[in-house]
Amino acid sequence: MNNIENIDNMNEAQQFLKKHQLTSSEIDINAVVNDFLSEMELGLKGKESSLIMIPTYIEADRQLEPNEPVIAIDAGGTNFRTAKMWFDDDMKLVVKDLKNGKMPAVDREFSKEEFFKTMADFLKDYKDVSDKIGFCFSYAVEIFPNKDGKLLEWSKEVKAPEVIGEMIGENVLKALGTPEKHIVILNDTVATLLAGQAATAGKTYDTYIGFILGTGTNTCYIELNTNITKTPDLDPQHTQIINIESGNFGKVPRTDIDLLFDSQTKNPGRYSFEKMFAGGYFGGLITTALRVAANEGVFSEASKYKLKELMELSTEEVNNFVLGKKLENNPLAKAITSEDDKKFAVIIVEAMIERAAKLVAANLAAVILKSGKAKSAEKPVLMTIEGTTFYKLKDFQEKFERFLKEYLTGDKQRYYEIIEVENSSLVGAAIAGIVN
Repeated sequence: MNNIENIDNMNEAQQFLKKHQLTSSEIDINAVVNDFLSEMELGLKGKESSLIMIPTYIEADRQLEPNEPVIAIDAGGTNFRTAKMWFDDDMKLVVKDLKNGKMPAVDREFSKEEFFKTMADFLKDYKDVSDKIGFCFSYAVEIFPNKDGKLLEWSKEVKAPEVIGEMIGENVLKALGTPEKHIVILNDTVATLLAGQAATAGKTYDTYIGFILGTGTNTCYIELNTNITKTPDLDPQHTQIINIESGNFGKVPRTDIDLLFDSQTKNPGRYSFEKMFAGGYFGGLITTALRVAANEGVFSEASKYKLKELMELSTEEVNNFVLGKKLENNPLAKAITSEDDKKFAVIIVEAMIERAAKLVAANLAAVILKSGKAKSAEKPVLMTIEGTTFYKLKDFQEKFERFLKEYLTGDKQRYYEIIEVENSSLVGAAIAGIVN
């Protein structure tokens, strides 16, 4: 952990981090957890909250049936994947006719009609596979009791404004000419939870959490229907998965660097939590921090000039820089002109990775505590976690687990396991389509 305490012993990079409150020590994890829990409660009650707590109407305790085919779809980021899937007699997943397409409306703007027609064209070869469709749609949707979903907003770079406010499943089936089919809409976080549950069948867990930290971030968990007071007429004997939309958490203290970077993004003020650590933003946040550091004299004049001219870095480029990988074509490595400047840049980046890990630990600690489960080592919570940022960012997972374990002690003692499931979005979509 960066020990930045005595200002007299600090180098220029450490002084910069201290001045702008960018170290993990500036994060009061207990305060963040309590604010996160408070926003969760407000969201479940339908009161004003940065966490909208979307009911999915998907139960996580239904039994899978073997040899029941389903059309599985995974739409998110730039990908649109489709497959025929089922579980065999041994409950092993079978995947056939997997096709990889491109998410509509990423390169240019689509009308509503063109958007859904393009999706239907991807699905036409699967029309006779099954009357059940599981559709992992990784965007903010309001789910209805029939398990269709209305798009609330595009949180990634999809350009189809006419689709906002539209029912996704209904429009896909209409464009496909098969209104009689049953479609279940869920997002990648919910699919991840279901995939983890299926992958560990036979093991005993007290509850399940799904977490994504890739281009964006989100969390889901299982909640008692009796606690979802904003939604009337739920069966009080049952539970369901809640999609938190945690990337929009708005109560975490942000620094001047966070605010400056946010002001330069496409949707200022939205998804502010996500912009502090998710892969789609972390490179840009680091670029902003390094430019400010350069203007404040942290780097040499030669590096300062090059950093000011630097285009926004990707998270992968930042990560490769601190890992010392593929530096010959790395724009940040090219902008740094001395060993001292390199050392200072690495100090800034690694401190902000550590800060990110502490924020994510607060997020998941809050969700674990909200579940009220996992108080016994024999029955931990299973956290199925997906995303390259979580697993690839330098030392991120190690730092995250250290912060989480430090927090979950004493009266907050909880037990957890982490797994990763290959093709979790498609697997979860198939499960949801079959059992719901």
